[in-house]
Amino acid sequence: MFSRRHPFLFFLTIMSACFTLVFLGFVGLVHVSSKIIDTGFSDSLGHEKGNIGIVEVVGPIISSKKIIEDIKTFRENDDIKAIVIRIDSPGGGIGPSQEIYRELIKTRAKKKVITSMGSVAASGGYYVAAATQGIVANPGTITGSIGVIMEYANLMEIAKKIGISPVVIKSGEFKDMGSPLRELKENEKQIFQQLVDELHLQFVSDAAKARNMDIANMAKLADGRVYTGQKALALKLIDRLGNLDDAVQWAGELAQIEGKPVPVYPREDKMTFIRKLADTLLKDINISGAISDNFRYIIGTR
Repeated sequence: MFSRRHPFLFFLTIMSACFTLVFLGFVGLVHVSSKIIDTGFSDSLGHEKGNIGIVEVVGPIISSKKIIEDIKTFRENDDIKAIVIRIDSPGGGIGPSQEIYRELIKTRAKKKVITSMGSVAASGGYYVAAATQGIVANPGTITGSIGVIMEYANLMEIAKKIGISPVVIKSGEFKDMGSPLRELKENEKQIFQQLVDELHLQFVSDAAKARNMDIANMAKLADGRVYTGQKALALKLIDRLGNLDDAVQWAGELAQIEGKPVPVYPREDKMTFIRKLADTLLKDINISGAISDNFRYIIGTR
């Protein structure tokens, strides 16, 4: 038999057949999921003839690209009279948060923009919310956490135990500042603190300006602590208590929509289903870069 005379070739043939079947199955899944999205999945996200655009900010704010695209799409659509930003996020990177903030500031000059806070809208989530013309939260929403945090893991003791001796050749005194393989010097710590303080001032200033609040008052509330929606209302960090539907109704009133406000979500990208599937399958795989990637700074809840 062929399998006995040429076991290696037989093995390669079987493996090639398996890979081919897997590839064809993946192509079929892409095709079917695209059809599902085209025929009904998108319609379940919102009414095609809606007049209130809903933009979701869900999870850590790592990238602003998709959110900004959704905001622009609704801003340039004449059928959309107002926009509601639905936030359910603990925060994220300061850069993406500032980019979304900037886009909302530009958008509110043309259309009414209201925020609806979900279970949490803290730190970078509040940064984004502050840029809108009104904020609605649930009494139990966790918000606030106005501040900046920078952290990194020091692995120096572990490196010593396994015999790693770092060798650094640098162009300047502070080029390896924050290396996880050595202690942080006092002058380096001061530089990082100045950076954090500067970023914090940007956060406080932007939030205070957009909310028409005195910077000094905002600074008193911006010590990193979190607030419930009910407490945030008393502190004037938000404007109303309510859910997403309440935010939609308020946006409709501000936009002077005649009749019933009808929310509509952005159409899903045809590849979104595949990306979500891949994220689910690969969520337990930890792919990391160099050890220095442990150094990071974020706007986040702790």
